[in-house]
Amino acid sequence: MTQLFGPDKIFSVTEISLLIKEILQGTFPDITVEGEISNLKTAPSGHTYFDLKDRDSLIPAVMFKGYQRSLTEDLQNGQLVEARGEISSYQKSGKYQLIVKAARPKATGNLYLEFEKLKARLSAEGLFDESRKKPIPPFPKKIGVVTSPTGAAIRDIISVLRRRNSSVEVLLYPVLVQGTEAKNEIAAAIKDLNRFYPDIDVMLVGRGGGSMEDLWSFNEEIVARAIAASKIPVISCVGHETDFTIADFVADLRAPTPSAAAELVVRHRAELTSQAQSLQRRLIQGLSLSYERVNGRLRTAQSCQYFKNPERLVLEREQHLDAAYEQLARWMDSTTRTAEERVNLLSHKLSALNPSAVLGRGYAIVRRAGTGEVLARGGQAKPGDEVSVQLHKGSLDCVVRNSKE
Repeated sequence: MTQLFGPDKIFSVTEISLLIKEILQGTFPDITVEGEISNLKTAPSGHTYFDLKDRDSLIPAVMFKGYQRSLTEDLQNGQLVEARGEISSYQKSGKYQLIVKAARPKATGNLYLEFEKLKARLSAEGLFDESRKKPIPPFPKKIGVVTSPTGAAIRDIISVLRRRNSSVEVLLYPVLVQGTEAKNEIAAAIKDLNRFYPDIDVMLVGRGGGSMEDLWSFNEEIVARAIAASKIPVISCVGHETDFTIADFVADLRAPTPSAAAELVVRHRAELTSQAQSLQRRLIQGLSLSYERVNGRLRTAQSCQYFKNPERLVLEREQHLDAAYEQLARWMDSTTRTAEERVNLLSHKLSALNPSAVLGRGYAIVRRAGTGEVLARGGQAKPGDEVSVQLHKGSLDCVVRNSKE
C-alpha cells in the first residue's frame, strides 16, 4: 500500500475513479438500504434512476433493466423501500451510487404522506380552485422575483427577460430556498412585496431543481397560504417540469421551470413589434377604406344637380305639392258628384215607395175600426163590421154590408 500511495505516485483521473470503484464494490458487495424514493425516472434504455433518502441524507441509486424483473410492483416516488444491492461509483461522474438488484416496498414515505395530507386539506378549503386564480397581465412592466440571489433560477429568469424585453423592470427579493428557515423567508417575501410594492404586476416564486426534500420549502403550508393571500398574481416555478409542489397548485399559474416562467410572463419584443406592425397595417387599411367610401359619396354628391343648384330641389318639391293638391281636388269633386247622384236616386226610390204617393193614384187603405188593423183581404171583415178607409186626402168611416174573398 505504501508503494501504491507513495508521494511519488501520480494517478490519472481515470485510475483514481477505477480505484474508488474497486474499493466501494469490495467493501459493500451486498448491502440493504432503507429509504424513500424520490426523483424517479426511467431512461430510454429501460434503466430506472432514483434517489433513496431519509430526513437528512440521500444516496443516488440505479436499477438496471435486467434486475426489474424481480419487482412485485412498480417503484413510485414517495415509496419507502428496502433496496438490496452493492455500492459502486459511476466512473464518468465520479459519484457513488447504489446499484439496486432487488427492492421491496415497505410503506409510503413520510414526506410523501405529509405532501398528500396537506394537498388534500388545502384542496378541500378551495385554495386550488380555478375560480379564485387571478389572471396574469399580458404586458407587465414590473416583475417581482422571490428566489435565491445566487442560484441558477435568478440567472435564468433575468437572462430570458432581458432577451425577450429589456424594458421590463425586475425586482429581486432574495430568500433562502432550502433549509428550516426557507419557508418563513419565502412567505415573508410574498407578503412584503404585496405590502411595499403594490405596483408589481406579477410575481415569480420558485427555485431550480433538486430532490423532494430540496424543494420541500415550497410544500409548506405557510408558503401556500401566503401565495393564496397575495393580491399580486403569482407564477410558481419550482424545480423541473416533472416536479410538483403545493405552491404549484395554489399559484395563479404554474410554470415548469424558472426560465419557462420568464418566457410565459413576458412576450418577446420582436413578437410585440410584429403584432404592433400588423395592427398598424390593419388600421391604415381600415382608414383608407373608410376614406375611399366617404370620398366616393362626396364625389357623387358633388356631381348631383341638386348639389350644384339646391333651389331646384325646393322648386321640384313645390311642384310635387301643387300636383298632389290638384289631384286631391279632382278626387274630392268626383267623390262629391257621385254621392249627390246616389242621394238623388235613393230619394226617387223612396218617393216611389211612399204610401201617400200610392194613395194619390186612387188607392185606399182599409183598417179595422178600433184596432187599426190593416185589412188586405175581403174575408177579414164581416157584414156589420165598422172600418175606416184612408184616402189620398181624408178618410171614410164605413159599415161593411157584404164581404168577398
